[in-house]
Amino acid sequence: NNYYDFMVIDNGIGFESMYSEKIFAIFQRLHTCNEYAGTGIGLVICRRIVANHKGFINAESQEGRGSTFHIYLPKI
Repeated sequence: NNYYDFMVIDNGIGFESMYSEKIFAIFQRLHTCNEYAGTGIGLVICRRIVANHKGFINAESQEGRGSTFHIYLPKI
């Protein structure tokens, strides 16, 4: 284990696992602006910050049950 694993867990709306990469693409939204607010850049910014620190981020989720975001940063 050369990485720290930080987990951020929410109890939000969740999403289907087939979208686990799409949510990290800029301006990609799973819902319309009328359904949920947001621009579609928040997770892109998170991924770039983590990448700048030589780490990576991924997400696990179930629709209607929330999401878990794993942020892996290298141990120094």
